[in-house]
Amino acid sequence: MTAIDRLLGRLEWQVVRRLDGRLQGAYRTIWHGHGIDFADLREYTPEDDVRHIDWNVTARLDEPYVRKYTEDRDITAWLVLDRSASMRFSGSENGKDSVLNDLAVSLARLLTRTGNRVGAILYDNETQKVIPPSTGKVHTLRLANDITKPVPAMPALPARRWSRGRRRSAATGVTTDLSAMLKMAATTARRRSLVFVISDFIGEPGWERMLAMLGHRHEVVVIRVVDPVELDLPDLGLVVVEDAETGEQVLVDTSDPLLRERLTAQVDARETAIDDAMRQAGVTAHRVTTDQDLAQVLIDMVRRSGAVRLKQPICRRGSRR
Repeated sequence: MTAIDRLLGRLEWQVVRRLDGRLQGAYRTIWHGHGIDFADLREYTPEDDVRHIDWNVTARLDEPYVRKYTEDRDITAWLVLDRSASMRFSGSENGKDSVLNDLAVSLARLLTRTGNRVGAILYDNETQKVIPPSTGKVHTLRLANDITKPVPAMPALPARRWSRGRRRSAATGVTTDLSAMLKMAATTARRRSLVFVISDFIGEPGWERMLAMLGHRHEVVVIRVVDPVELDLPDLGLVVVEDAETGEQVLVDTSDPLLRERLTAQVDARETAIDDAMRQAGVTAHRVTTDQDLAQVLIDMVRRSGAVRLKQPICRRGSRR
């Protein structure tokens, strides 16, 4: 048995089977069409089917109105995965990249096992890969194999140029270009889809505009992976802290109360800024820490996002892909 088979088997038992019976109901889209659940009323147009006219409302308002229904259908989902250097940070047994892998493979399995199609975009500044959407267990195995492949390490700068390289790193785009990642997702997913963006959102600022544009066309769910050490730096005395994105290193005294106070203020400001940006973009955002139980994370995510339901659609007749 290969490592990918073992991974899928582990997640099948630890996550997918635990979710059976707890994520009830069909996947319900944000688009309207022919279905069984009433969504809204609107004025009749010549292109409308007369069978959808609501005669009671039409009689009251003296103008023809038609009913809109929530459309039950198979979906196409995209996993937009941030594989940048900061996602490879690990302050405990489970690193952020490990949590990203498990989340992505679990979501792929949950969606494909009910006939939905799943594709993936693997992104960092140097390499990008698009896996076209498909369905079935074989496709899930392919996704798992590509997702769990280690990201090629960047070659180290010569020692005599290291200091200069650190100074220029932020200006030359070494930090993750999140806007480019989201733009790639928008241009790749041409049809309306369910888009999961899994990232720590550490990178160049200004990504909220592109996230909002992605959300205008697609149903976007953001899963932000965070290590607890990033939120509360433990007291470890003198340590060398390295910026995972740029490689810049600084010697700090983590026992210094003034330093800890400044770090806490900076973390609070960063979390508030990210939360505000998510709200401005109008997307559903979830923060997941690396020490959380994955099955419970997915259950809580579904409960908070009423539109995201991972069971098989109630009605397949007339479904569009």
